[in-house]
Amino acid sequence: MQDILGMTYYWLKAGHLIFVIFWMAGLFMLPRFFVYHQESAPGSAEDTAWVERERRLLKIILLPSIVVVWVLGLVLAFTVDAWSQGWFHAKLLLVLALSGYHGWMAAYAKKLARRERPLEGRKLRLLNEVPGIAAALIVVLVIVRPF
Repeated sequence: MQDILGMTYYWLKAGHLIFVIFWMAGLFMLPRFFVYHQESAPGSAEDTAWVERERRLLKIILLPSIVVVWVLGLVLAFTVDAWSQGWFHAKLLLVLALSGYHGWMAAYAKKLARRERPLEGRKLRLLNEVPGIAAALIVVLVIVRPF
């Protein structure tokens, strides 16, 4: 019985990491899409194509990925009693921040679809760095467990 539980843990962990990769890929792609979208002429065929690309990325990759990441991550946290460990609290805070970032980007995609363009391309390029910094910090917390 212990072997089955042990193997289940590794499958959960593998699934969690796979969907983290999918989620991060989408978080890297979407702000870049926004930059290209904003460079297109409002109302043009290219503008319409970017709206559809952004919608598909959000619906097909980002939404399912964030759901699976959270579900498997919480199951893993309960499995190893991570709630009592300091590194986990820091990781959870960063994942909450990334989830908020994800939500902000989904809202920004809706603004672009309405032909609103509140941010400059430069700011969007800077925002593209957020998931990379968060991912690096999360990896250090999970692997090194500094506290």
